[in-house]
Amino acid sequence: MNIENRPTVAAGDDIRPRLGATPVINLTGTLTTLGGVSARREAIEAAASIMGRGVDIVELQACASKIIAECTGAEAGFVSACSAAGICMAIAGAMTGDDMAAIEALPDTDGLRDEVVIQTGHLVNYGHPIIQDIRLTGARPKTIGAVNSATQAQLAGAIGPQTAAALYVVSHHCAPDGQIPFADFVRICHEKGVPVIVDLAAEYDIHGYIAAGADIAIHSAHKFLRGATAGIVAGRKASVRAAFVQNFGIARPMKAGKESIAAALAALQAFVAEDRDEMRAEGRAILDHWRSRFAGLAGIDAQIDPDPTGNPFDRLRITVGPEAGFAAVDLVRLLETGTPSIRVRAHQLEHGSFVMDHRSLGEGEIDVVADRFIAAVGEAERADQGAQASAVQAWKGERAAALKRWPDLDGKERA
Repeated sequence: MNIENRPTVAAGDDIRPRLGATPVINLTGTLTTLGGVSARREAIEAAASIMGRGVDIVELQACASKIIAECTGAEAGFVSACSAAGICMAIAGAMTGDDMAAIEALPDTDGLRDEVVIQTGHLVNYGHPIIQDIRLTGARPKTIGAVNSATQAQLAGAIGPQTAAALYVVSHHCAPDGQIPFADFVRICHEKGVPVIVDLAAEYDIHGYIAAGADIAIHSAHKFLRGATAGIVAGRKASVRAAFVQNFGIARPMKAGKESIAAALAALQAFVAEDRDEMRAEGRAILDHWRSRFAGLAGIDAQIDPDPTGNPFDRLRITVGPEAGFAAVDLVRLLETGTPSIRVRAHQLEHGSFVMDHRSLGEGEIDVVADRFIAAVGEAERADQGAQASAVQAWKGERAAALKRWPDLDGKERA
C-alpha cells in the first residue's frame, strides 16, 4: 500500500504564505480552529465550478434536499453554514414551525414553547458551549441528570407543556458513562410529542440516527466528509422545512453560500461511494509507519487508538513517560512552534498523552511529521535536562493570552 497516496497540491498553489499565514500540518483531525479536515478534490472542484455563476439559492437548496435524502435516507435536508448553525436553526424551527411571523420575532419567544431538554453529560464545548446554540435562538435549556448519570425518569419528568425539542449529542467530548441510550431517549420524547435533534458533527453514521427516529440529524461537511465549511441538516420534511426557513429570520447571519452548498453535496456523494474498510486500512498504514519510526525513543509510547465513538478510523496516541525526562506538553509546544508548525490533538494532555490524526495530511507530509517529531524529542531531551516540566495550565494560558492580543500575533501563537 502506498502511504504517500495523498491529495496533491503544487507548492506554488499554497496561498498561506501569500496571505502571511504560517503553514500548519494539522494532526488534530476535524478541529475547526485548524480548518477542519482538508477538503477532497471533488469538493474543491464543485466550489470552484459554481463560484463564477449565478444560481437561485432556494432552488439550489431544494436540489440539495433531494441529494441529502438519497444519501442519508432522510425525507429532506439542506446545507447550513456549519453544524452549530444547523443546531440553532433546528431548535428555532422546533419553536416556530414555518410561521413567518414567529420566525421574524425570534429571539423573542413570547407565546411559543421554548424549552430544550439536554443531558448534563452532553453539555460539551467544541469551541464554544453547545448550550449557547440553544440560547442564541431565545430558547431556554433544561438540563437533566448529573454529568455521569441521567435517567429515563428524569427525561420524562423534564418534558412539559413548554418543551419545544430535545437535543442529543454524539461526541467523544460527552461524558462516557451514565447517559441515556438514544433508543430510549427518542422513544420517551416521541411518546410525549417532542422532536429530537441530534448533533453528529464529526460522526460518520449518516443513516443510523435518522433510521432510529431522529427528527433532525446534523453533520459537519468540513469534518469527515471533507467538504468546504458547512453543515448537513437531514430529517423529517416538516422539521427540516421549519429549520430551513429560519434563513429568513435569525439564520440570515448564518447563511450558506453557493460554494459551500456545492462543495458539501459533492463531498457527501463522494463519501457515500467510498470503501470505508479501504480508507481505514490506508490510514492505519500511516500510523504503523509512524510507530516504526518512533520505536526506540526513550519514554515515548506510541499506540493505535481506535476512535472512541466507533467511527471507522484510528489515531496514534503518544504517551510520554517519566523516563523521557520531559513532559508531553513540552513536546507539544516544540511541535507547534517549529517549522513547519505541527498541531496535535491535546485534549488529554493533563494525563501525559496526545493523539495524532492522519486525515488532513497532504502530499509528502508523512515523513515530514516523523522527522519533526524525532527532532522535537531530541530537542526536549537536551533542553529539559531533568528540570521540572512545563505546566499544562501555563500552555493553556498562552493560548488565552494570544486571543487577548489578537490581531497582533507573531505567526507562531495559537488559540
